[in-house]
Amino acid sequence: MSVSVRIPTILRTYTDGSSEVDAGGATLAEVLDDLEAHHSGIRARILDDTGSLRRFVNVYVGNDDVRFLDGLGTPTPDGTQISIIPAVAGG
Repeated sequence: MSVSVRIPTILRTYTDGSSEVDAGGATLAEVLDDLEAHHSGIRARILDDTGSLRRFVNVYVGNDDVRFLDGLGTPTPDGTQISIIPAVAGG
């Protein structure tokens, strides 16, 4: 199974500048494992020390926020687009 992962600017140093990369896996957790295997260090920017999504990182499978689905267990059907979106703060 192959999905497309949209990489935010701040994480593109891990993907050699690519804004979108392909990854494989039946669930979001598997996709993140595959992403880490090909782009070492990126998972630590998305997951915290307990293996949960960082509070300030939003992840969408298609148009749906995984926090309202099955989190890391969210299915990632072939051809799905995953978006990683860091929260923006400021004022």
